[in-house]
Amino acid sequence: MGDQNAVPLRPHSEHSKDRTSKRLSTESNGTSDGGMGSSTPVEITALEESFRRFAIHGDTRATGKEMHGKNWSKLCKDCGVIDGKNVTLTDVDIVFSKVKKKSCRTIVFEEFKVALGELARKKYKEKTGEDAEAEVFKLIEGKAPVIAGVTRAVASPTVSRLTDTTKFTGSHKERFDETGRGKGKAGRVDLVDTSGYVSGYKHRGTYEKKVNKPTEGRPM
Repeated sequence: MGDQNAVPLRPHSEHSKDRTSKRLSTESNGTSDGGMGSSTPVEITALEESFRRFAIHGDTRATGKEMHGKNWSKLCKDCGVIDGKNVTLTDVDIVFSKVKKKSCRTIVFEEFKVALGELARKKYKEKTGEDAEAEVFKLIEGKAPVIAGVTRAVASPTVSRLTDTTKFTGSHKERFDETGRGKGKAGRVDLVDTSGYVSGYKHRGTYEKKVNKPTEGRPM
């Protein structure tokens, strides 16, 4: 009977180790265990996840624990923190320089939250500090860097002039037809003209049409 009662003790001990490991893992992520872990704010986890996504953007060597100024500015722009009125790109740069350590070029997550708090009070002046921070956190939670699509060509007079085939001269002009479409090999290779007409003659082919005109209806 003594041996049977001792059997459940081992899994219980392993279960305790699992709970301890989870608690240590939670503490290492900078969150509070709060007894059963129920006090860990959900928004902080989502906020930190977004921090890591932006921190590693464009840098294959980044660990996600530190964010440099370029990605900090991108985060504020992509997530709508910058509104061009209460919060500008200049404000974002100033706050970054203010919260980071003097000898560092990056900020960690705790400094990141302090920086957001500074911008939140500027963006939502009518709200209290905590409410303003909560609003800014909502803008960022769960977000990831916006990947730019295909660059669109910007129309400009210079580009239009350089691509207008009607204004081409010399050998370049011979490579395109009246519609601006390329002639292919015919526009690149000198072809021998055996028609007997002078090059560029506008009425080319009219003589043949007159000679070969049908004789139907003519009086005998």
